[in-house]
Amino acid sequence: MRILIAEDDRISRSFLQKFMVTYGEVEVAVDGMDAIDIYMDAIKEGKPFDLLCLDIMMPKVDGLKVLKVIRQLENQNEKASDKKIKIIMMTALADIGYVDEAFRLGCDAYASKPVDTEKVEEAMKNLGLITDEKESKQV
Repeated sequence: MRILIAEDDRISRSFLQKFMVTYGEVEVAVDGMDAIDIYMDAIKEGKPFDLLCLDIMMPKVDGLKVLKVIRQLENQNEKASDKKIKIIMMTALADIGYVDEAFRLGCDAYASKPVDTEKVEEAMKNLGLITDEKESKQV
């Protein structure tokens, strides 16, 4: 599985990277613009990501705008629903409005910070990305 982590906080980014590497190949983005660039490069190279762990509050371009751009690109390219990148939004914000907006824009799951690895694993199972702990689905 190919995983992109978009997180501006170095400690959170490092933690997520160490956790997610057990599930596949991981790349990291330090802000929203970086996430869009890395996503676009992967598409051009024919190596799309299967999962994006996306922080809502980031510099340059926030996570909600990144989510919106990615879903618009997928729709423009008429990508089938089962071929779209799975997106788990992550934030320390308790504001339900951000969560509602993320789901409206097309996120697949939501995880609050600090990140609970068991909840992230559960979300990945629910999205069909993994079948059991530490076992990645062949995508």
